Amino acid sequence: MPDQPTATEPKFRIRAAHTPTTITVYQAYRPGIGVPAARDGRFPADWKRDRMTWIKPSFLWMMYRCGWGTKEGQETVLAVDITRTGFEWAVANACLSHHVPELHGSPADFKRALREAPARVQWDPERDLRLNPLPHRSLQLGLAGEAAARYADEWIADIRDVTPPAREIHGAVRAGRLEEAAALLPEERPYPVGEGALAHLGA
Repeated sequence: MPDQPTATEPKFRIRAAHTPTTITVYQAYRPGIGVPAARDGRFPADWKRDRMTWIKPSFLWMMYRCGWGTKEGQETVLAVDITRTGFEWAVANACLSHHVPELHGSPADFKRALREAPARVQWDPERDLRLNPLPHRSLQLGLAGEAAARYADEWIADIRDVTPPAREIHGAVRAGRLEEAAALLPEERPYPVGEGALAHLGA
């Protein structure tokens, strides 16, 4: 399938389940991390703050990444509601994860920007119910340093274990009941951003 935007869907757009104050992002962990996180509404002490953590507003991209919760170390799928102010701070302070000369200048300038940024962004192909790539792309947001600490300590409003509904949707897909599977998906809508707010991320 050609990697081109469609008439109704731009190539780059943040799509997510969101409320006036929160946005839902997804992560997948081994049960030792995911189960207590969902139970307590915060990550346990052995969650690694010194490592980059990737959050994904797209449920189906998360399913692609974790294999519907079947991949080793990603058996517990979490929906994490975080504040929109925190999410938008991370996006505003993010750097693309790959070098674009028109945005970053020289490779040395890019390496410096990447090193200094507390967050980084990848635009990866959105997925359909069978996890095939679509022409438009979804945001993946990597948090490190200050951003990871603020994510864990300040931004989280709720954490839910969505492994059971993920498995239910997967079962419907495997049985060919795509309409039923689609009806079970979280409602993801375009996330409002100001004009030019994603320009530094190539969108």
